[in-house]
Amino acid sequence: VQLQASGGGLVQAGGSLRLSCQAPGLILSSYYMGWFRQAPGKEREFVCIINWSGRGTDYADSVKGRFTVSRDNAKNTVTLQMNSLKPEDTAVYYCAANRRPVQPREINDYDYWGQGTEVTVSS
Repeated sequence: VQLQASGGGLVQAGGSLRLSCQAPGLILSSYYMGWFRQAPGKEREFVCIINWSGRGTDYADSVKGRFTVSRDNAKNTVTLQMNSLKPEDTAVYYCAANRRPVQPREINDYDYWGQGTEVTVSS
C-alpha cells in the first residue's frame, strides 16, 4: 500500500499551498494520519498529525498557527493547508498512516508512507 501525496509546487514567501493525501486500497479512517517533511541535506521531521475523527491534531512548533491539517473520511482524503509559507518550509512533504500511534512524532511509528510531494518557497 502506498499513499499518494500531491499539491506541491513553487510559491513565494508568504503564499499558500494545499497538499492532499489519498490512499487507494486503504481505509484512511482507520488511521491517524501524519505529515512529515525532509529538506535537502536534513533528516525527515514531523510536521503534524490528525486523529481518526479529525477532532484531534498536533503540530510541530515551527508550523503551528500557519499549517492546518484536516481530513474527509468520506472522500478518504487528508489535506494539509499551508499558509504564510517561509523559505525554511522548502522540503519534500510526505503523508503517512499510523494504525496505533505510540510515538506519533517518530518516523518508525508509521505503517504506510507516500512518495512525497515537493514544496519550494522562494524568498
